[in-house]
Amino acid sequence: PLGSKGVSLRICISNELASSSRGGSTFKMSRAVLQVFEEYQKSRVTFVQTVADLATRPANIDALQNAGVMALLRPLLLDNVASIQQSAALALGRLANYSDELAESVVKHEILPQLVYSLSQQNRFYKKAAAFVLRAVSKHSPHLAQAVVDSGALEALVACLEEFDPSVKESAAWALGYIARHTKELANTVVDAGAVPLLVLCFQEPELSLKRISASALSDICKHSPELAQVVVDAGAVSLLAKDISHNDAQLKRQVCSCLSQIAKHSVDLAEVVVEAEIFPRILHCLKDIDEFVRKNAATCIREIARHTPDLAKLIVNAGGVAAMVDYITEARGNNRLPGIMTLGYIAAFSETLALAVVVSKGIPPLKDALINEPEDHLKAASAWSLGQIGRHSPDHARALAEADVLRRLLAVYLHQDSSEDLQTKAKRALKCVIQKCTNLPALEPLLEAPPNILKYVVQQFAKVLPNDLNARRNFVQSGGLQKIQEVNAEVGSKLQDYVQEINTLYPPEIVQYYSPNYAETLIKKMDEFNPTG
Repeated sequence: PLGSKGVSLRICISNELASSSRGGSTFKMSRAVLQVFEEYQKSRVTFVQTVADLATRPANIDALQNAGVMALLRPLLLDNVASIQQSAALALGRLANYSDELAESVVKHEILPQLVYSLSQQNRFYKKAAAFVLRAVSKHSPHLAQAVVDSGALEALVACLEEFDPSVKESAAWALGYIARHTKELANTVVDAGAVPLLVLCFQEPELSLKRISASALSDICKHSPELAQVVVDAGAVSLLAKDISHNDAQLKRQVCSCLSQIAKHSVDLAEVVVEAEIFPRILHCLKDIDEFVRKNAATCIREIARHTPDLAKLIVNAGGVAAMVDYITEARGNNRLPGIMTLGYIAAFSETLALAVVVSKGIPPLKDALINEPEDHLKAASAWSLGQIGRHSPDHARALAEADVLRRLLAVYLHQDSSEDLQTKAKRALKCVIQKCTNLPALEPLLEAPPNILKYVVQQFAKVLPNDLNARRNFVQSGGLQKIQEVNAEVGSKLQDYVQEINTLYPPEIVQYYSPNYAETLIKKMDEFNPTG
């Protein structure tokens, strides 16, 4: 239990005392002295192990901090017993992991330089514990991550990626990812330290946990800029990542899909590199995975590819991506729906044909459902935007939305008092662009009660379509549409008033007068003025 160094200490003391005297009393004294050292070592072991255990429970953190635990643990990092060093590092890591305040305390007590020095000197167990502390400090903020970089940790962590032990590589990769995730500048320092090629090598190792952490670290690096993503691509990561899209391990698939999406999002060229790795149609199978995060990350990756060009969107459609995404949105709930909703909008935005593919794949009902039933406004707004992209191309596209009762729902969202400004803006834009293409007049009639800034587009459509369709003019009267038009309170000289007058000219003056709001009053007035006796 004392460790090899404790045994060496006992032998050393025994030899020293034995060489100075061979008397029995001296040997008794040597045992007494040795016992003091053994008790001291046992106390240190007990202390660090107990602190490490206490640090696992949040309720103990404040008491440990108030007791000055940082200052007591610091010298134990340089203890001559390896197990004490490791336990001290583990305790520090758990404390730093708890809050940014404690992580800041690790920095202020100048513990980082000691850890970095020991990283290149000590055994694999200590290296894992030291990397854990560096990760725990780095995770909280860019400022703390920069403190880790300033301590010279990157060189030592990158060196750990070349260790034989997979768990040491994993701890180092994890720490590097936590440093890189904060800012582009920090990610650049990780790249400049030579981490990327070694992370790609780590990803090829058989250990699942190492593969996961390596993919996560690569994702944290390439998310910041096209240049950083290009470094990851140039290291040959994409083809290796793409192979594991069909892996059995859900956590690995999460990280793989995330990393590919972080690469694809930056530019057309990078998105094409991801597509050329033959991720379709395999990534579509991930949309049916039992793990919700695999499904969401796969949908996010497809979204980042779809948004760039019509050709990439067409590739997704031809691979069966729209139908798969419609199923995904139908089954998903909450924020998990968002990447799917956006994907349909991006695809539909490019052309009439691609928008029609979304309509044919029954993409409108789940988007309408999200617009109505999702509680979060940003999801409603995304649905409104995507519906607008589908309906804005032609009368046929607009008719598909109108027949699904989408226009009335968009108006309701726009008028709702609790709707956010962004939601109202997107709902209004969607209404405007779809209404201007809609020639299905019965579907537009419920919108005749809309506020003036929407109503003018509705009345404009009636003014466009009615002159050329006798049946439509007759139906407009029978449905009560003409009466609603007479009830419109349009400002003098406004476009809305002009459109109302254009419609009125399509009917005999007697009919227009009959449906006017004050017609009954006019008749009564005439009756009062009428004198039958003449």
